[in-house]
Amino acid sequence: MFAAGTDTTYTALEWAMTELLRHPRVMNKLQNEVRGIVGNKTDVITEDDLVEMHYLKAVTKETLRLHPPLPLLFPRMSTRDVEVNGYNIKANTQVFISAWRIGRDPKLYDKPEEYEPERFLNNGIDYKGNDFELIPFGAGRRVCQGIQFAMAVNEIALANIVHKFDWALPGEASGEDLDMTESTGVTAHKKYPLKAVAFPHF
Repeated sequence: MFAAGTDTTYTALEWAMTELLRHPRVMNKLQNEVRGIVGNKTDVITEDDLVEMHYLKAVTKETLRLHPPLPLLFPRMSTRDVEVNGYNIKANTQVFISAWRIGRDPKLYDKPEEYEPERFLNNGIDYKGNDFELIPFGAGRRVCQGIQFAMAVNEIALANIVHKFDWALPGEASGEDLDMTESTGVTAHKKYPLKAVAFPHF
């Protein structure tokens, strides 16, 4: 449980920071929201502070859409013969669901390869398994039991680090210089870990 929870959680956080550094407009908008709500609070941000952070939630959803930590959801077993997109799938066949592909489907998302958190503002799509356009945690009876824990940790961590620090890439690199290659394996880490420079925000 601890390995699964920490591995996917830090992976999602690293992808979020990578996308924010690639998209300074999004980073600024998120920092303005978090700093506007929290103000000069010196303690860490808590779950109570997250309630009004709608853009933070949109950033998190957009990151999970493009970079689900588990791109292939653990296999399911078909319970009956079924036809999907012209393919006949027999009962008792193991089926893998690609959350990665679903999140980039042009039938579901306008400009699916672009990072646009705004697509999730004023939008009822959620990641809890009820909206099949966004299923980073799976869906149905086998949905991840750690959704609430994972999202609370990710949102609190992300809100705290953008509230307390301004961020840049080392050596005056730009966001376009970031390598977005994914590693191979069960969890989709960045192949080359993110390196960023933090400047305390006063």
